[in-house]
Amino acid sequence: MTDARDEVREFLSSRRARITPEQAGLPVYGGNRRVSGLRREEVAMLTGVSVDYYVRLERGNLAGASESVLDSLARTLQLDDAERDHLFDLARNAGPSRKPRAVPAEVRPAVRQVLDAMADAPAWVRNGRHDILAANRMGRALYAPVFDDPHRPVNTTRFTYLNPAAKEFWRDYDKITFDAAAMLRLEAGRAPHDEALIRLIGELSTQSELFRQRWASRDVMYHRSGVKRLHHPIVGDLDLNFESMELPSEPGLVMNVYTAPAGSPTAERLTLLASWAATQDATDASAVDATIHPFG
Repeated sequence: MTDARDEVREFLSSRRARITPEQAGLPVYGGNRRVSGLRREEVAMLTGVSVDYYVRLERGNLAGASESVLDSLARTLQLDDAERDHLFDLARNAGPSRKPRAVPAEVRPAVRQVLDAMADAPAWVRNGRHDILAANRMGRALYAPVFDDPHRPVNTTRFTYLNPAAKEFWRDYDKITFDAAAMLRLEAGRAPHDEALIRLIGELSTQSELFRQRWASRDVMYHRSGVKRLHHPIVGDLDLNFESMELPSEPGLVMNVYTAPAGSPTAERLTLLASWAATQDATDASAVDATIHPFG
């Protein structure tokens, strides 16, 4: 991972470069601008700080920046919710080193019970690194190619970038790669000292040119709801609505739940998937029983 000051500099300069003077409401005189985006002095003026102070911020010195200055800077750069939160995370971590927040390594039995109670809807719980910590039967069936990946822990972003099966599984593969890298960078801003996250980003950076390209964009995003388009190897194409819900009792963990409108082709295919999952469970149970009692 990059140095914290480099991270700030690259993020702010990339956001500044995408805002044109017209978008910022500034008059444009002549056609001799050397930059397509805003100049540093324009950002300083719009933010209400001196040019020298903004230059220090963009060089990576966010430590001590007040909330009001960060708010004003976020408005100037027209940051969305994820980008604004990322800016505040970068500022928070630019100060004195703090003890990293503790994220559960596994889910409580009560959370597993909630997952299992959603018998008809695929659901699973992940952490900020995109490790899947628990899933119900339908969740494991839906993401069968992901769970078939030999790497552990099961990680959707590693699967996306490093497993050839991902290009067939994700029907919107390009979008998925953008989203995965942007979500991972958002987590890196929140938890820059997470050693497992650092190792994952290093692994992806060394093994995937595509990840290096996506990571270089400095984009961040939330992934709270939407449509996931999959091609399942057993039941075919699925267009699923998904909701991602943070678990208040488990800070740092998110539950993803997938549904389909009643009567839709995807709903019918989910019913087929449920039958296949039940068959798989029965087959696995028979195999275990044969191992324990080989002679009947």
